[in-house]
Amino acid sequence: MEFAYDVEGFRLLQGDALKLMRELPPESFDMIFADPPYFLSNGGFTVHAGKRASVHKGKWDKSRGVAEDMSFHQAWVEEAYRLLKPAGTIWISGTYHSIYQCGYALQSTGFHILNDIAWFKPNASPNLSCRMFTASHETLIWARKDKRARHYFDYKAMKNGEWPGDMMKKPDLQMRSVWAIGTPKPSEKIHGKHPTQKPVELLRRVILASTPPGASILDPFAGSSTTGIAATLIGDRQFTGIERDKKFIELSIKRHRDIVGARESTWSVAIPIAA
Repeated sequence: MEFAYDVEGFRLLQGDALKLMRELPPESFDMIFADPPYFLSNGGFTVHAGKRASVHKGKWDKSRGVAEDMSFHQAWVEEAYRLLKPAGTIWISGTYHSIYQCGYALQSTGFHILNDIAWFKPNASPNLSCRMFTASHETLIWARKDKRARHYFDYKAMKNGEWPGDMMKKPDLQMRSVWAIGTPKPSEKIHGKHPTQKPVELLRRVILASTPPGASILDPFAGSSTTGIAATLIGDRQFTGIERDKKFIELSIKRHRDIVGARESTWSVAIPIAA
C-alpha cells in the first residue's frame, strides 16, 4: 500500500474509506477514532459566523435512505473490528442523524460499549427555525473490541490532568461523561477548514484517555486530520488517516508541517495526490 504522505509517524491514504480499510492488515491498530458522514445534507440551514448558511457539506454527506445509510455504517464498523487489536477500542462521533445507527452497528458486530460521551459545545450556533431545541452537543461512543480484554484507560490523567476551559471538570474528581469543549479555534483553521472539523482539545482528551505511548491510531474519515494533529502534539503515537478528498489531504499536510517543521525536501511522498 502506498501513502500519499508519510512523515514521522503521520501517514495519509487518499481514497474510499471502506475500500482502503479492507486493504489494511488485521489487528493493526490500538485505537480507532471515526467521524463518519452524518448524512444531514438535506437542504436545511444553520448559522455560521452569525449568518444563515446551508448545511450542505458535499455529496458524501447526503443520505441515501435509512437502509443504505445503515448498510454503510455496518460495513465500515465491521472493518474497524477486524483492524483493531484484541484489546483495542473505538470512538465514534456523531449527531442524532447518525450516532444511533453507529451504536447499533457496534453492538451487532460484537463490540462492547464502554461509555457514551456528551460533547457539550458552550459556543454552539443558535437554532434559526425556533421550532426545536438548540443543538449544542454531539455524542461520542467509546467501545472495546473484546469484552474480556483489558482495554487501556488513563484514569489518573483524566482525573488529575489539566483540562482548561471545561466547566464540567472539577479538580481532583473523576472525569464525567459530559465534556465542555468549544468548537475549533481560529488558529486551528488558518490553512482552511473542514465542514465537520473537530477541535484539537477534544481529540487530545480522547487519545490521552485511551492510548498508551507507542500506540497506533486509525482515523478512516480523517477530514483535515485533527486526530493526527492531536496525536503528533501529544507525541509517541503512530497515526494513519484515510481521506478521499484531495483538498483535505493537502490541508492535513499543511497542518502537520506547521507542527513538525518539516521541510519539503524531507517529505516522503510515495505517490502524487490524486485529482
